[in-house]
Amino acid sequence: VLSFIIFICYIASQAAAFMMAPLLEFLLALFLFFAYASKLNEKFKGFYWPLTDFLRCVTAAIIYFAISIAAVSKHSDGASKAAGVFGFIATIVYAIDFYITFNDLVTFLKQGSSDSPEGRKSEGKIPHFGYK
Repeated sequence: VLSFIIFICYIASQAAAFMMAPLLEFLLALFLFFAYASKLNEKFKGFYWPLTDFLRCVTAAIIYFAISIAAVSKHSDGASKAAGVFGFIATIVYAIDFYITFNDLVTFLKQGSSDSPEGRKSEGKIPHFGYK
């Protein structure tokens, strides 16, 4: 929702060149929301969903921080200032989400590292390494 508000503010401002970043973040967040809601993460096990969410949070925080500084410092209209302030708030929100997602990612990677090749050989399973 915050990305959509920032997108609207950039459309109404003189800093309309920055409108693509919040739009892409909004669409990525919407895609991941529907992917988790429709349980696509359980259907596609080979895709690292926590890593995708982690990278989205990191890039969003960095991009929002950069464009917010540019919008506030270079443009003097109210919509640019509002977009910059909302961008700084989004930076904080994405940084918090980054921290929470990082903890989930560490848990996810620890679960994946428990399947060592030695454990699979002792169970009688043959690792296929992606080849069929």
